[in-house]
Amino acid sequence: MRSVLLPTVVKASVDADHGDRLRVFSGSANPELALEVTRYLGIPLGNMVRKTFADGEIYVQIQESVRGCDVYLIQPTCPPVNDHLMELLIMIDACKRASARQVTAVLPYYGYARADRKTSGRESITAKLTANILTEAGVNRVLAMDLHSSQIQAYFDIPVDHIYASPVLVEYLQHLDLASLVVVSPDVGGVARARALAKRLDDAPLAIVDKRRQGHNEAEAMNVIGDVKGKTAILVDDIIDTAGTILEAGRALLASGAKEVYACATHAVFSPQATERLASGVFREVILSNTIPVPYDKQFKALRVLSVANLLGEAIWRIHEDSSVSSMFR
Repeated sequence: MRSVLLPTVVKASVDADHGDRLRVFSGSANPELALEVTRYLGIPLGNMVRKTFADGEIYVQIQESVRGCDVYLIQPTCPPVNDHLMELLIMIDACKRASARQVTAVLPYYGYARADRKTSGRESITAKLTANILTEAGVNRVLAMDLHSSQIQAYFDIPVDHIYASPVLVEYLQHLDLASLVVVSPDVGGVARARALAKRLDDAPLAIVDKRRQGHNEAEAMNVIGDVKGKTAILVDDIIDTAGTILEAGRALLASGAKEVYACATHAVFSPQATERLASGVFREVILSNTIPVPYDKQFKALRVLSVANLLGEAIWRIHEDSSVSSMFR
């Protein structure tokens, strides 16, 4: 695995007194990413104690004053989702009780995002429930990266800043022959995401893999819509979980004459079987961001991990300075 840190944005200068009110803390989900963010911001990572009691209860103590401060809590709610979500809620509560002026939950990955609507009777919309829980815990704002569906922003009754990993992915893909690229969505639902990436890659052509889903975490690729023969295919998705969908899509592209296939996604959930499927030889490279840490036992030769720390750091700085976040992506 090769990790890549790309300087995609430049931090603006700020008023020193205002900057003194900025505090960043990390939960246990991805402390390495939080450290990279604070290096970009030029501030130390906040001191916090986190431990788990014998009965499984989580304890958090903020070990420095946050009174009157703008606090940013970096915690992707990745597996184990419930533990990381509960830890984030306790962190929020601790900061509010310590008289923080404002608390922002920085969610590089938003767990439960795929349960964003009812697909059959008597189901919970857990993405909305999670938004309610975070708001009730006292968070004032949310900063999220590549939400599974943009409608999740509307589940919150507080401000949500939604940013994208695409600038980092595009910068990495510049070494390829752009004239021979085709950007591919692994399903109809991801067409908007694939189209946005294709536009950034010199308006590369677009293709879609038509598939029929048999059940949760099961998908069967059917056929490829679009011309991929002799081209380098860039399969793009937001999440790789079991890798079943993207593997079948990759096989369908090769069967349709694609020269080689690259898999790109923001979030490496990597449930069981994902690593074996991704390392099966179908993909030239599997390109992911570090919103979720990839443990050593799930790494493989074709894996490339790109850092989104600079993007998160710039977004935090702009929120803190009341500057535009959306202009980062124009």
